[in-house]
Amino acid sequence: MSHPPVEPWPCALSIAGLDPSGGAGIAADLRMFRAAGVWGCAALAVVTVQSTAGLVSASNLDPCLVADQAREVLRHERVRAIKTGALGSAANVRAVCSILRDHPDIPAVVDPVMIATRAPTGARLLDAEALEAMRELMRLSALVTPNLDEAEALAEMRIASCDDLSRAARALVGAGARAALVKGGHLDEGPMVDVLAIGRRLIRFVGPRLPMPPFHGGGCSLASLVAGRLAWTGRSDDAAIVEAVRFGRRRLRRALRHAVSIGQGLLVLP
Repeated sequence: MSHPPVEPWPCALSIAGLDPSGGAGIAADLRMFRAAGVWGCAALAVVTVQSTAGLVSASNLDPCLVADQAREVLRHERVRAIKTGALGSAANVRAVCSILRDHPDIPAVVDPVMIATRAPTGARLLDAEALEAMRELMRLSALVTPNLDEAEALAEMRIASCDDLSRAARALVGAGARAALVKGGHLDEGPMVDVLAIGRRLIRFVGPRLPMPPFHGGGCSLASLVAGRLAWTGRSDDAAIVEAVRFGRRRLRRALRHAVSIGQGLLVLP
């Protein structure tokens, strides 16, 4: 008995943390991969105790287990892009660096999650000793997508204005990143500005701030949309990265307009 041909799907792999609420982390990554038209795979690096009301604690998995999960997926699935999120420890970051070195043909989008901005107990998602390991991961990526606080840590500078966003993006490229998208959503006032540095180019994305309550998982969602788009196109040249960032920002803005409440905490993105 003959079977109809099965359409091959490209895959994107998330190596990140578990948010039990589903608002951020791996659950959000998988939603956004699907929105980009690709199959989502996932390797767990951190287990958190959190809800949309905030992060309570985080526990890191063994780096060998993190690497084994990812390598098994990479061995058998059609992975065309990798996205990293919360990795939790210097050892886990180094394990992911090893994976990226073994697969230089697969573009990686690194969301350098380091500190949970809403942690009531100050819970950290990356220990302080892991900063240099994160810089190495950044240098192995196709794109790094830090928010304001993460960019300040990686670039070792204060960011208080849109011009500072541009300087930070250039500094990260100067430090070895192929491309850096520094997100300005945490600036106190003015329009929404994100700055992409790629090669010698500097692109500013400017838009109005949406009048909406606080939401959860925006950084995870944007990085995953970009990675999903790279997997879908099968390209990772500079033009493809710029187009993927534009795609990700458009889709994220659409998700923000349809944000939903699932409980007593922040809104989440469908």
